[in-house]
Amino acid sequence: MKRILVTGALGQIGSELVPYLRGIYGRENVIATDRRQENIAAFMPFERLDCLMRQEIEQLVEDQQIDTIIHLAALLSAVAEARPQEAWRINVDGLLNVLETARKYHCAVFVPSSIGAFGPGTPRDGTPQDTIQRPTTMYGITKVTGELLCDYYHLKYRVDARGLRFPGLISNVAPPGGGTTDYAVDIFYQAIKKRHYSCYLRPDSRLDMMYMPDALKAIVQLMEADPSRLRHRNAFNVTAMSFTPEELAAAIRRRLPDFVIEYQVDPVRQAIADSWPRSLDDSAARREWGWEPSWSMDAMIDDMLAVLGKRFSV
Repeated sequence: MKRILVTGALGQIGSELVPYLRGIYGRENVIATDRRQENIAAFMPFERLDCLMRQEIEQLVEDQQIDTIIHLAALLSAVAEARPQEAWRINVDGLLNVLETARKYHCAVFVPSSIGAFGPGTPRDGTPQDTIQRPTTMYGITKVTGELLCDYYHLKYRVDARGLRFPGLISNVAPPGGGTTDYAVDIFYQAIKKRHYSCYLRPDSRLDMMYMPDALKAIVQLMEADPSRLRHRNAFNVTAMSFTPEELAAAIRRRLPDFVIEYQVDPVRQAIADSWPRSLDDSAARREWGWEPSWSMDAMIDDMLAVLGKRFSV
């Protein structure tokens, strides 16, 4: 990667990935883009970009001599379920525009997938890299479609499209953004500010998670990997930790003894969580490009509480 364009740069991943990439490749070589234009001073150089407008993407790629597109623009799971038609347009049509641009201008592409690409028929424990994928949510349907599109563009047009199936991502920078696993972010904000959290998932809802620094590392590591080693190339399972809301709350309570959690289960988000894996088998990523997480659950909790506690002067 030498000249990188990031779509959806103001979102959950992009808000941390952009400065991370600039620290490696140089500020001037990472162009942040988004449909929104609020609070962009820290993201300069920045360009407004709507991924539904292919000509805009092509013009920017040509003008900036881009060789790699990190395509993050998408609607997350709970939001996508509330707005399914819009989710298809953004998550699928937007990706198709990016892949067509990459084909035309010979760019590499990174596209994040998700545990949402699996469904209730998928083995939920030790979910294999290659297994049945029959998601029952629009978010999951768009993610499976995206995985297949990336494989197709590599096979037919030799586009260097790569991707990761992320578990729930926990960030101390971006606030919760409408994902089913975002309870694992919001719980820290509420624990610090109110010592109380009302959780929309059942206490025993086990899901895989990852701290954002590991996600950023994984993106760069995959995009820099020797292509001759990549049998899968796209949609690698990656994970770092697995826990339930009650286990996370108990771990927070060991650090904040007066913290209290209650449960007001949201049937929509609970149904989504129940259709996803409890644990992923990421051996393909470990074998093909050396993936290994750096952050444990305890280290993540300590860091989240320290960073957010300082931010809110608690």
